[in-house]
Amino acid sequence: MWKVIIRRLLIMIPQLFILSVMVFVLAKMMPGDPFGGLIGPNTDPKQLEALREAAGLNDPWWQQYINWVQNAFHGDFGMSYTMKQPVTTLIGSRMVNTFWLSLLAMILTYLLAIPMAISAARREGSWWDRVLLIYNSVTFGIPAYVVYLLFIFIFGFTLGWFPTGGTVSPSVTGFFPVLMSKLYHMILPAITMALLGTTAIFTYLRSGILDEQGQDYVKTARAKGVTENRVFSRHILRNALLPIAANFGFVITGLLGGAIFAETIFGYPGLGQLFITAITGRDYSVITALILLNGLLALFGAMLSDIIMAIVDPRIRIE
Repeated sequence: MWKVIIRRLLIMIPQLFILSVMVFVLAKMMPGDPFGGLIGPNTDPKQLEALREAAGLNDPWWQQYINWVQNAFHGDFGMSYTMKQPVTTLIGSRMVNTFWLSLLAMILTYLLAIPMAISAARREGSWWDRVLLIYNSVTFGIPAYVVYLLFIFIFGFTLGWFPTGGTVSPSVTGFFPVLMSKLYHMILPAITMALLGTTAIFTYLRSGILDEQGQDYVKTARAKGVTENRVFSRHILRNALLPIAANFGFVITGLLGGAIFAETIFGYPGLGQLFITAITGRDYSVITALILLNGLLALFGAMLSDIIMAIVDPRIRIE
């Protein structure tokens, strides 16, 4: 097990280097600079040039990259020029909201997708199986923002069952009431993300169950007189869940990335909403930090999937 973890950590070193170079190059290719938003009718060009010089924007690109990486290692991503706060502080305050929203959405996604896949696979070819296949095909193809807007209109504005923005009601005080208010504000975006995120898990698990049902060891167990429920729970389902376990890390990073649209449309103050705000305000220091963070989460998600796969499949540890 430790060999698998160490090997994945060593592989991540060149991946992190390539990721940092790509993020830096993309940031340099963006038009303008962080001080472009300060330009006005009475702006002194000399003052802007002094700010660029102080920020190191006139240094050679390789020197800028080295300085940026060194500061990033120390958790310093500079200042947000539109929000007038350190980028690290700004991201830290929003990361908690995105984490809890993504966690709730992930739990609901698995609670929906796994029973759907099991019931569809055990009733292959039935009307229920066709309904679930059509549902997952539609949710995979329909734009997410359309569903988000529809749910806000129906459950937020028309019925008034859920709030349409924020993380907690302003009038709420006390630990437990604040906690319940935060959960209440997360329910609608989390449910909507879960309803749209079942396709991958449903497809993998349904296909895995159907494949395992025709294996020789399943036929042997049935020939020995093992009950169908025991064959399914002890043999078919256990092996069919292996791809789901391997996909767990990617589901986490996918939810964090998908929260960009959900948080923006639902007015939920997390990293996704911060990313859109930074793009519209050309806040390059925030944009580069968020892109780098998202890339790091993708790499750690891939590593987590490999580790989980090594835990549930001994053949990987042997190799």
